[in-house]
Amino acid sequence: MDLYLGLDGGGTGCRAELVDADGRVLGRGEGGPANINSDRQGALETIMATAAQALDGRDPAGVAACLGLAGANISGARNWLGPMLPFGKSRVVHDAVTAVAGALGAADGIVVAIGTGSVFSRQSAGEILSIGGWGPVLGDEASGAWMGKLLLTLTLRTMDGLVPPSPLTQAVLAQMEGAQGIVGFARTATGGEFARLARVMLEHPGDPVAEQVLTAGCDYVIAAVERLQEGARLPVTFTGGLGPIFADRLFDHWSQRPARGTPLDGAVRLARELGENG
Repeated sequence: MDLYLGLDGGGTGCRAELVDADGRVLGRGEGGPANINSDRQGALETIMATAAQALDGRDPAGVAACLGLAGANISGARNWLGPMLPFGKSRVVHDAVTAVAGALGAADGIVVAIGTGSVFSRQSAGEILSIGGWGPVLGDEASGAWMGKLLLTLTLRTMDGLVPPSPLTQAVLAQMEGAQGIVGFARTATGGEFARLARVMLEHPGDPVAEQVLTAGCDYVIAAVERLQEGARLPVTFTGGLGPIFADRLFDHWSQRPARGTPLDGAVRLARELGENG
């Protein structure tokens, strides 16, 4: 096969890129959320539509595809998706795998991927160990979704007199139309919707509640990276939409290395390997 499709799908958005054997980009696609564990049918529709944009009428049977997806660390979700894919060859992996492939290539190192969700991975001698990435309900610490939920929790605590109010919490209460609005929002909000609140928080630098949230996030990042550093001290690469925030705050904790490429680059690289090597 000489056509390769990489697809990177997370809790907020999905991107695809089709390249030929010479690495020339033939097509690109973009779509919405694509977490195959939290919303299987919605993710499938997004994946198919995004891939179709990149294929631009080409027969998927002649394409080798690698899909790096949030939620694909859950085998039931991954196995559910695989048989529905139309590609000649396909591989579905957790987005941590494509993040590592894009950020490190074949090099050893640690990748901290923080966006709507979060996952922490170490690559050593070609083997990948990942921790976290359990989704917005039970995990994804330090992620946008996690920070948004913690911000709402602390805002409600200001209503109970347990946390001093701040300009940020006042802004959240105004945006949500009070505590009842927060509770109603949280009942149905997606990870991406929670993550958008983290952006509101970042618009209030120095706010004491914002600092409390970011400090809690940093504490988790430190614990996760130190767990992955056991046995060897490796350079750390921060990726994802919120990665630079933590990279700046934790610049003196470890040797940092910039990413070689994006998770989408990693998906394309793995698609090429699949097509060439089977």
